[in-house]
Amino acid sequence: MPATATTSRSVLRQAISGQRRQVTLASVLAAGHQGGEALVPVIIGVVIDQAVDGGSAGTLAFWLAVLGVVFAGLSYSYRFAARAAEGASLRAAHDLRIAISRRVLHPGGGAENGKLAGELVNIGTSDAQRVGVVNAALPFGIAALAGVLVSAVALLRISLPLGLLVLLGTPPLLYLAHLIGKPLERRTEAEQERSAHASGVATDLVSGLRVLKGIGAEPAAVARYRDTSQNSLKATLRAARAKAWHDGAVLALTGIFIAIVALVGGNLAASGSISVGDLVAAVGLAQFLLTPFLIFSWVNGELAQGRASASRVADLLTTPPSVEASDGELPSPAAGTVRLTGVSYGSLRGVDLEIPAGQLIGVVAADPAAATDLLDCLGRAVDPTEGGVHVDGVDLSTVDPDRVREVVLVAAHDADLFEGTLAENVGPAPDEALAAAAADEVAAALPDGTGTAVTERGRSLSGGQRQRVALARALAADAPVLVVHDPTTAVDTVTEAKIATGLARLRQGRTTILVTTSPALLAVTDRVVVLDGGRVTGEGGHAELARDRADYRAAVLS
Repeated sequence: MPATATTSRSVLRQAISGQRRQVTLASVLAAGHQGGEALVPVIIGVVIDQAVDGGSAGTLAFWLAVLGVVFAGLSYSYRFAARAAEGASLRAAHDLRIAISRRVLHPGGGAENGKLAGELVNIGTSDAQRVGVVNAALPFGIAALAGVLVSAVALLRISLPLGLLVLLGTPPLLYLAHLIGKPLERRTEAEQERSAHASGVATDLVSGLRVLKGIGAEPAAVARYRDTSQNSLKATLRAARAKAWHDGAVLALTGIFIAIVALVGGNLAASGSISVGDLVAAVGLAQFLLTPFLIFSWVNGELAQGRASASRVADLLTTPPSVEASDGELPSPAAGTVRLTGVSYGSLRGVDLEIPAGQLIGVVAADPAAATDLLDCLGRAVDPTEGGVHVDGVDLSTVDPDRVREVVLVAAHDADLFEGTLAENVGPAPDEALAAAAADEVAAALPDGTGTAVTERGRSLSGGQRQRVALARALAADAPVLVVHDPTTAVDTVTEAKIATGLARLRQGRTTILVTTSPALLAVTDRVVVLDGGRVTGEGGHAELARDRADYRAAVLS
């Protein structure tokens, strides 16, 4: 599904049109099933009038055979209609999940803005499934309508007043059911939003469990989740009450309507206007009508929930990217000269910086936000509000984000590992990268070396081990420009010194930017740039800055 969907209606339309063949097949089969169900009481009425009253055994056998054929057709049509409808539902939900995943993983970013990770997961699972269910509900809604129409025609044959009663009474009943479904739609949307937020908070708490335990913040975290969970529960209960009221109200309306049909049919039989067989058929049709009207109630509820979920999906799919795709080109191979001219974004204020190709520089930022903003600009996660970032003389804002990241690799401080082996996390030919990051020591300590399985986000490793493996992965990519943010905060000083030496040796001749306050890493750089107040306030060698600047000593040596 393309990311051009702008409304919940367009999301629903695309979900249905994407499975048009399956939905059509399910609709035809389900309509045949409901039509056949409506014919059963009509055939029974014929049996009574022509066979039972007439006393003809041959006629009775014939109509019983007809009834058997009808039931066989009903069994076949329902089974295959349900299969086609369920298949359309699952495929539509799958297509939506793919579209949502593509949007979330789009190089231009933006989908994650203002949303927790758990919220995105909730939209890609629960909401996608609810939209997909529309494909299962729609064929049976059409089938229920077919059942009502067949019943109306049969009743018209029996009695004009009965047929007109059903034909003219059904549209107002459906409209009332639609109005009754509006509160359910609103409350379902609120329920999904609260549930998604609760999922997001839970995901964040689980991912940060070690940190929370380390600082003794479990009570505060539990209290936060309890409040979020209670809000989600209240929204769920409100949605459940709305659904119960919706189903009860529709059922009551249906019951009243069927009672009226049966009452009118009984009066006609009492007056002699219709035969005994016709009366049996009319009562049977009145009872049968409960089924399509119950289906209408179920379909209306599913559509209400589907519209609410489609609205959330549409909001995500139409979130504008943080950066737009462009048609500029970087040289291939890239030399790696980096230049920032008057860059302002977030905490950055007119940053000017020149980094010749092959140089290893350190960046010390007093404000952590400035460090994050610098990494975002260098990796084109965002475009500067003022100024520009250039690589080999090309403005990165004119280059497709995918191509930028082939040349400029940003290894964030909080980079996660993936489920798989250690070797799979690092990538091909990892030996030199493992050694430079001191991750070979990690592999040596594991039972199966680099073949040891790593759990999701690397939780089976310690914090220092995860950092070293993540750094090895960044080094193994051998990008022309590598930007690394605080890669050694969780390792001991001896290991840190080893990493500093290995990193400088492996990246010799390749442009490398270390955003860090680690003295060991800064000591191996060609020069260090100091960011204070979002501006470049000084640069020079590590030893020189440590000797001459008190603010540098406070940031690096304290």
